[in-house]
Amino acid sequence: MRLAIVWTILCKELVESLRDRRTLVRLVLIPILLYPLFALAMSKLVGSEAAAREARSSRIAVWGELAEGLQERLASAGKIELAPWAGAPPDVREGLLSGALAPPREPEARPEDAPPPPEGEDPPPRWTEPENPVLAAARAAVSDRKVDAVLIPWPALGTELARGGKGAVAIYFDSVRADSAMAEARLEGALRRARRAIVADREAERGLPEGFSIAYDVVSRDVAPDSRKVGQILGSMMPMMLILMSLLGSFLPAIDLTAGEKERGTMQTLLCAPVRSIEIISGKFLAVWVISLLTALGNVVSLSLTVSRLLPDVVVVDPWIFALTFALLVPVTLLFSALFLALAVFAKDFKDGQNALMPAYLPLSLLAGITALPVVELNPWTAYAPVLNIAVLIKALFLGEAPLDLLFTALVSSALYACLALLFAARVFEREDVLLGGKESARAVLGLGRRSGGAPSAGFSLAAFAGVQVLFFYGSLLIARASVAVQLAASQVGFFLVPTLALVVGFGYSPRATLALRPASVRGLAGALLLGVSAWVAIGGTLLRWFPAPERFARELGELVLLGGQPYPVVLLLVAVTPAVCEELLFRGLVYAGLRRAGPAVAIGVSALLFGLAHGSVYRLLPTFSLGLALGYARHRTGSVLPGALLHALNNGLAVSLLYFKPPWTQSVMEGELPWSLTAAGVVVSVAGLLLLRGSPTREAPAEEDARGGGEAAGGGAREA
Repeated sequence: MRLAIVWTILCKELVESLRDRRTLVRLVLIPILLYPLFALAMSKLVGSEAAAREARSSRIAVWGELAEGLQERLASAGKIELAPWAGAPPDVREGLLSGALAPPREPEARPEDAPPPPEGEDPPPRWTEPENPVLAAARAAVSDRKVDAVLIPWPALGTELARGGKGAVAIYFDSVRADSAMAEARLEGALRRARRAIVADREAERGLPEGFSIAYDVVSRDVAPDSRKVGQILGSMMPMMLILMSLLGSFLPAIDLTAGEKERGTMQTLLCAPVRSIEIISGKFLAVWVISLLTALGNVVSLSLTVSRLLPDVVVVDPWIFALTFALLVPVTLLFSALFLALAVFAKDFKDGQNALMPAYLPLSLLAGITALPVVELNPWTAYAPVLNIAVLIKALFLGEAPLDLLFTALVSSALYACLALLFAARVFEREDVLLGGKESARAVLGLGRRSGGAPSAGFSLAAFAGVQVLFFYGSLLIARASVAVQLAASQVGFFLVPTLALVVGFGYSPRATLALRPASVRGLAGALLLGVSAWVAIGGTLLRWFPAPERFARELGELVLLGGQPYPVVLLLVAVTPAVCEELLFRGLVYAGLRRAGPAVAIGVSALLFGLAHGSVYRLLPTFSLGLALGYARHRTGSVLPGALLHALNNGLAVSLLYFKPPWTQSVMEGELPWSLTAAGVVVSVAGLLLLRGSPTREAPAEEDARGGGEAAGGGAREA
């Protein structure tokens, strides 16, 4: 072998590789910028979370009677909020007060001077409190986040301290929860300081030397079962591994089916065949997605079998958790497949495709990796973050603490981002110049130019909804500390109305065609009026009878819509009139206008579904979806947004009026028990309203004419078939 030739070829290949600008970006720019920025962001996140946790007071449930002076010492310790009997079941409270429940007896402690166990012999196992009513009740209270810890001054504590004896105090906490562990540390420190003060008083009274006696024993009990501790380990490890494997499952196939075909010269042959671009993108996307999904399935099955083999027999992870984990990976694989496929199309060959996808691959993998941090958990902020939301949701499943509303939010947001990626991929595959290896500006590819009137496409409307929804969600969190009235006004006007008008005007669409700003017939308004006064009765008496919301949720929602005791005109304006205008212009205006080309059934159904999802609660999904169907039908039959706004305002206004004034005859209605007679009357009036809408003369232009900017259809008085 001639080393000089090897050296020459080595230099040639290195020079050619380093001339590639994207190779330099991948090797130099991304490591120099991405990792420091990521480290700074994580340190900021951990530091802010630790500071926020340190600033919060720990809520401690006290199940029992604290001795005289002890409660004052604990209350003055700082950042400890005592809540007597919070979360205590009645039987446990009665047992503690009567003395029937006593602290469990621990085995004798091993003497300090006892010889160590023989070499090779395991040390004695750590004593674990056996299951008992107090332990079970404390575990439920702490795990449900009602309190951070439970303090139990066992019966006779006060008597023992008064006679100079030794009482017993127990602290129940959850070591998996950071807030609970901090509460235990704070409480134990306060109890030890109080004990030192009591001991000092005793010794001073009796003239005893310092350190002679012990006032009471402080025993901390970790209520987290072994399965939950194992879930913490698995929840920190598995999301990152599974998402990284899913990423790899779509990374190479996406490059091979796009840039690889360009390199082999088969992309041009495919474009010459009698096939449509939507058929090409659909077939390629499904191929990449199936490979990514099979990769995810194989990893979930393998990890589940490995975990079940390694874990001891006393700790069992339910198989349904692994099944749900795989189900949660479905929207993630959709997002990866569509995004990678769209980005890889811009590459000219396989190597170019790797360079194109790395800037997207690294941030996504880092998002999955930060779930290993204890401070990163499922909350309103992380539930809407792409990729991270599914990762923390998987982590929450293994910990057994995935609230239904946050689970719903994470799934909805993941589906939203997957749809955006699909729309982006479809848009890219429509550009034949890109498929053939040419270059186009990002503005042209994304369709960001101004239009000359007309209505938007379905893709634009869905992308606009996704953007507005993300803005609404995070904007609402940013103003969460404001009053309820300010939050509602700002979210409706600032996060719904202003973006909707800005998108329509900014992109040059016709406001009249897009937002359906047309007059409505008297018959159409009358039908909307009947539906507005009866829809809430019909929906409440049918859907809510069979699928009732939890009592606590219904009570909190009722208190929320009253805006903290604001005057009735203010409540009516913010809860009834403002949503009727702002939400209707978005959902029955911008969103509906883009979906019209797919047919009225699709436009009504999809806009109603998005309307239900936007309210952000699984308990409100069915009622708001049903109301959205009626609103969409009014928009379809009249061609105007006005009947829907009237229907919406009446529906909200009547509901909030009943909550505000609470007339005696509505007591059963307030308790969620609508009589069948009232339900039947509401259904009859609703049907009458629908019939009036069906017979109303339509004024809506055909979808094709709106798309061309042609204005209203001729013969506006003719009825639609």
